[in-house]
Amino acid sequence: MSADLRHLTIAEGGRLFRARKLSPVEWTTALLDAIAAVDPILNAFITVTAERALSEAAEAESELSSGLDRGPFHGIPYGLKDIYDTAGIRTTAHSKLLEDHIPVEDCAVQTRLRAAGGVLLGKQATWEFALGGPSFDLPWPPARNPWDLARSPMGSSSGAGAAIAAGLCPAATGSDTGGSIRMPATVCGIAGLKPTYGLVSRRGIQPNSYSFDHAGPMAWTTEDCAIMLDAMMGFDPRDPGSIDIAPIRHAAALDRSVNGLRVGVIRHWYTEDHEAAAAIVTAMDASIALLEDLGCAVSDVRLPSLRAFSDAKTPITVSEQYALHEADLKRRPQDFGRSLRYRILPGALIRAEDYVQAMRWRSELCATVFDTMRAFDVLITAGSFEPAPLLVDEPPSLFGVKVPSLTSPFNLTGQPALSVCNGFDEAGLPLGMQIAGRPFEDATVLALGHAFEQAAGLRARRPPLCRTPDAARVA
Repeated sequence: MSADLRHLTIAEGGRLFRARKLSPVEWTTALLDAIAAVDPILNAFITVTAERALSEAAEAESELSSGLDRGPFHGIPYGLKDIYDTAGIRTTAHSKLLEDHIPVEDCAVQTRLRAAGGVLLGKQATWEFALGGPSFDLPWPPARNPWDLARSPMGSSSGAGAAIAAGLCPAATGSDTGGSIRMPATVCGIAGLKPTYGLVSRRGIQPNSYSFDHAGPMAWTTEDCAIMLDAMMGFDPRDPGSIDIAPIRHAAALDRSVNGLRVGVIRHWYTEDHEAAAAIVTAMDASIALLEDLGCAVSDVRLPSLRAFSDAKTPITVSEQYALHEADLKRRPQDFGRSLRYRILPGALIRAEDYVQAMRWRSELCATVFDTMRAFDVLITAGSFEPAPLLVDEPPSLFGVKVPSLTSPFNLTGQPALSVCNGFDEAGLPLGMQIAGRPFEDATVLALGHAFEQAAGLRARRPPLCRTPDAARVA
């Protein structure tokens, strides 16, 4: 198979389709060959839908050849995180509880991607129910990081991050309740967007925490995320959190000027609240200098501590997660992975008073952030405190959080937040930066991410793949 085909972006593939220099069938076949060759050591996919993919690719090829063009996502191969319901194709949530679960209806996002002419390659690994992991006691092994197979792609959208970085698919869906799109994007060196809450329907997606769940795109570039978001978004009256707004074409707004954009740096989150690795601080300093070179007006800003956001979010999430799984916890606790079981059990101890007070605190934190953003168009901060960690079977903790998260504050606020690759450490592992904007100003976030990627020139660097899961990283 051609490495060039494996590493095409959505935008590049679409241009080649319309220039009659590449067919959807040719691209899909190359990716299926890559999955067959690489995924046995990467574990990014749970279910590969090869026959369906080739059929959908042939349909897209026929339509494009006849002049029927469904838009930029037409003929594009993609993967779905295995919490997205697919009619007639099992949706497992990477859990024994749903090992044989076959939905009768597509989720809203799959319906939209199919209508846009997308080609489904398969269902991708996640942490159990998008929360418990990485786990080694589930029916399928955890995904591995293609930059170093001894390391984790993080989660919970782990298969999506690993597959995109490894060149097994150009696009994938993720979900983000506390950073589950942005953390894998950061440690896998790709782009991932948590859109504004309510912009993308969550109907038919296995829930994690209703108050914070977001569905969004993951891809190699910000441009591809914008193309995919345009195909995914839209009002859905069957999702109580969906918001009806005028259509937005994010891909068309990517080339807007970022000169004069007001950028607030939340530096204290990764230098004071918890100290990030030196390489991350260095990469952030270089990224800030690059944004200034692009004409952005950059200055530091202080927000409440990461611990404040974490302490407000935790009672809400564990309460909602326990409510979702209470019946199965009582009836078949042995079928949960150890990590997930330990993380949701504390929800049984949260009082109604605790939940209500946490919701009130959340409102206060949101008000503080949005008041601060009156002076800024976007906020930036680091994507993680460390590069990808080793993939090990650690004893689970009750709440699963040892250090407050850099990503979860933007789940409390519901504002759009994008992760982009902004460098590499001395071992060649990717690093990431978050860009957050005002609600429903996803286009501004994407435009800045796109401008940064174009100026930084980091998208040509691809990960090596080791021959065996326990091999040392190949430089």
